[in-house]
Amino acid sequence: MKHILDNPVWEALISGNARLSQGSGPVRYLPRDISPFAGMKEFSAKNFKTLYELFPFESPAAIFTDEKFLVPDPWHIIKRIDGYQMLLIKALQPQPSDINIVKLGKQHVPAMLALTIQTNPGPFLSNTIAFGNYEGVLDNGKLVAMAGQRLHSHNFVEISAVCTHPDYLGRGYASQLILSQIRQIQANSKTAYLHVKRDNERAIKIYQSMGFEIRKEMVIYIIGKT
Repeated sequence: MKHILDNPVWEALISGNARLSQGSGPVRYLPRDISPFAGMKEFSAKNFKTLYELFPFESPAAIFTDEKFLVPDPWHIIKRIDGYQMLLIKALQPQPSDINIVKLGKQHVPAMLALTIQTNPGPFLSNTIAFGNYEGVLDNGKLVAMAGQRLHSHNFVEISAVCTHPDYLGRGYASQLILSQIRQIQANSKTAYLHVKRDNERAIKIYQSMGFEIRKEMVIYIIGKT
């Protein structure tokens, strides 16, 4: 039997992120200024065809899955990204910190875009902030680290856009931002999870030290219209 997190985008678009969802029936997608992700109840040729007909953008779509398959025509694969899905498996232990974490709003979007372009934590677009719950660390008004929440798949909430400016690495900013997100998620009686590229050994070790364990290998297919 499939687990909710085996198909996290679809499950999010019919539950916690439904207010952002576009499309209908077994095929949904997010607005282009929020995220390239599209979700399907099942990864069938019929649903890929429906996505092709519904998807109103010429830019690529991103499919998040635990399955490895050939994407059917009239789509083609532009890129494949191999990653791990990591799930928080132990309760958060409070940790003291003097790091000042601030809530990020629309006024911070230009700085958030600049930081994510520099650090490449994953897709972050002009209205990705609509997912909500983004926080950051400022140094004399400059955004130097951030993290937020993306996919709300029923009782599981994904921590995303975790990044730190290269000049500020090693100061514990990312860890404290993640812990802040975990506290908020647990306060709502939900479970935190996240995704990481398979070759990002540094990040994997940090996440493991914070109580996350690898749950499953995941694949992101970046697909384009033929």
